Amino acid sequence: MRLWEQHCCVPLAHTADLSALARYPQGSHLSINVGYSPHSKTEVAALCGEFRRQVLADDRLVMVDADPVEGATTVAFDLEDSGPIEGDLANVEYVHGLGVRSMLPTYNFVNAAGCGCLDSDDTGLTSYGRDLVAEMNRVGMLVDGSHCSIRTGLDLAAVTQAPMIYSHSNFAALWSHPRNITDEQARECAQTGGVVGINGVGIFLGVNGPAEADARVQAMADHIEYAVELLGVEHVGIGSDYSFDHEDFNAEMAAHPEAFSQEYTRYGPLQWVPPEGVASLPSVLAERGFDAESIAAVHGGNFARVARIAQATGG
Repeated sequence: MRLWEQHCCVPLAHTADLSALARYPQGSHLSINVGYSPHSKTEVAALCGEFRRQVLADDRLVMVDADPVEGATTVAFDLEDSGPIEGDLANVEYVHGLGVRSMLPTYNFVNAAGCGCLDSDDTGLTSYGRDLVAEMNRVGMLVDGSHCSIRTGLDLAAVTQAPMIYSHSNFAALWSHPRNITDEQARECAQTGGVVGINGVGIFLGVNGPAEADARVQAMADHIEYAVELLGVEHVGIGSDYSFDHEDFNAEMAAHPEAFSQEYTRYGPLQWVPPEGVASLPSVLAERGFDAESIAAVHGGNFARVARIAQATGG
């Protein structure tokens, strides 16, 4: 059973050590973040180059755009904001060539593409944002609604010509947080053929205590169960949003407060479900009555399917 982890984070620095990815089960597919709103195209390209160098040097890893290696963990990149595109749609194809396979139009706050989940005024996707989606569809890049506002997310579903995703978003119906999505957002995503990836971030699960590691895994399973009941098992996956350097992430919030808000900081230091906890989800779901086929779909099959569709329809 192959794990497809649609979003996790390593330090956004040249000193990041990708050997830590080995904490996931060998043979997984991992999408790792290579930039968000503060980053330029040049900075993203440099990070992609360094991360690719490390992947190529590690026999356990292979880039998503390289020839497949049986049993190897595949690595793709993702962008958590369209800011690094710098308003030039030609850069969508450029970053796709660097290994970026999914991108969020917006990250928490309004930009040229649309609104973020922390904006008080939600005007949705802009004309530029619609053009951005069309270009992402054209090159075969997954359109990701995580961190977007409600209306922007609904607009993404209405505009995209390929399945969209929420790579790492939980359900507001279970825990009221502006980063969590509404049932309507999830349904419209599913209508595109897309997938909602459940994350393991404590403040988005409502379980952020340092001693609540087991409870966070169970809370992830709660959101998976809710999603399956709402959408059907074929529209649910995993995007844990695990950060391999907690201190760096909390420092990033302090360094870039404009990208966050008290909705992030008022809970104390953020806690995550680690790779080992993500790997335990199949057994947790089995205990809840999920059959092997459903577990395999959630654990990886569903995201693999939409990635194949995006690749086939793009380019």
